[in-house]
Amino acid sequence: MKLALHWQILIALGLAAIMGSATGVSATVVGISWVAIYDFIGTLFLNALKMIVIPLVVSAIILGVSNIGGQQGFSRLGLKTLSYYAATGLIAILIGLALVNIIQPGAGQTQAPVIETNAQLMSAVEGKGMGDIAEIFIRMIPDNIFKAAVEMQMLGLIFFSILFGFFMTQLTGRPREVMHDFWQAIFDVMMKITALVMKFAPYGVFGLVAASVARTGFEQFGNLAWFFLTVSLALALHFFVVMSLLLKYVGKIQNPWLHYKAMFPALLTSFSTSSSSATLPVTLSNVEQRAGVSNRVTSFVLPLGATVNMNGTALYECVAVLFIAQLFGVDLTWTQQLLVVILALATSIGVAGIPSASLVAISVILLAVGLPIEALGILLVVDRLLDMMRTSVNIFSDSVGAVIIARSEGELNLLKPMEALSKQSGETKVNP
Repeated sequence: MKLALHWQILIALGLAAIMGSATGVSATVVGISWVAIYDFIGTLFLNALKMIVIPLVVSAIILGVSNIGGQQGFSRLGLKTLSYYAATGLIAILIGLALVNIIQPGAGQTQAPVIETNAQLMSAVEGKGMGDIAEIFIRMIPDNIFKAAVEMQMLGLIFFSILFGFFMTQLTGRPREVMHDFWQAIFDVMMKITALVMKFAPYGVFGLVAASVARTGFEQFGNLAWFFLTVSLALALHFFVVMSLLLKYVGKIQNPWLHYKAMFPALLTSFSTSSSSATLPVTLSNVEQRAGVSNRVTSFVLPLGATVNMNGTALYECVAVLFIAQLFGVDLTWTQQLLVVILALATSIGVAGIPSASLVAISVILLAVGLPIEALGILLVVDRLLDMMRTSVNIFSDSVGAVIIARSEGELNLLKPMEALSKQSGETKVNP
């Protein structure tokens, strides 16, 4: 237990891979399936994270907006945030578009693949179309805020919280102080609960990953190896190259690697949970306490990013659609590929507000370019692992955005906590 949390989680990941592959789906202990045990442990942890998301998001955004202090500051920060999310999302999609055209993972097929219809998948995407993009904006204004909270409709909750925080700034005197203290207390309590939940993260990560490995194994990735490689390479370029360049030249961070180290616990959590929203408490904690970004910026930028900033998801949607087109021998024109880019960016922004998430988004794009939505079943073999990877890219992009926006707002102590930790680590090595 003296190990740092991220090392505990890494060990849990390794043990999960070993145990999951060793037990498979059929092994039992005292009459109970190992997979059922993994699911029980993983679900407890995931539920604990989801439990704190709603009060944390609402209190964080209300505080963030109220701390910005007036309409001018709010509009400035909001414009910077949305501009960053749109720009990085477009960059991610273009990286995916370039690589899928260069590598062509689905090319070389002598005939179109035989599609085995997946009933569960088809029921999730049945009847979806371009109208579902409009549904994203309808969800922004919930008719019942409590129903939106129960159903975890994050876009509606964020919109309401922004309005509440903004009009809180219009109060004066004692009422404003009372409201601010109330939401600050809720936020502080939720962060303490987050710290408690994270103590059990290694066990939760073990359960989630072991169950996934037990069900899917590793051997069935062979037939989609080139697609898997293309998406992984594109995600890696965006994660390591684009993000580090943005940190160095836009965020003015001399050593971008410090930020990667600061976000390591959140990255491991997002990889195991495959959920930006569930990882949000850890992201907030890491960006504030390890990256040194003020609560004023994080409480606005990060909850919004967990819902609308989906760089990895947008990249995946683009590559998936072009991969399916290549499999079926459909040569998409540059105009059609541009349509794929636009739709991938638009659907990724609100993908968390649509049931079945990226599957529905990809089905909308497939219909738009005339490809069979049944082909989605081909992706299911590798979707889980790629989902874990792209979620990590999503939350890391959120954190980079917080650093860049904090720098633009004049904050000077960015990553100072990590610099101090690095110096302490160096002194320990020299003087054991």
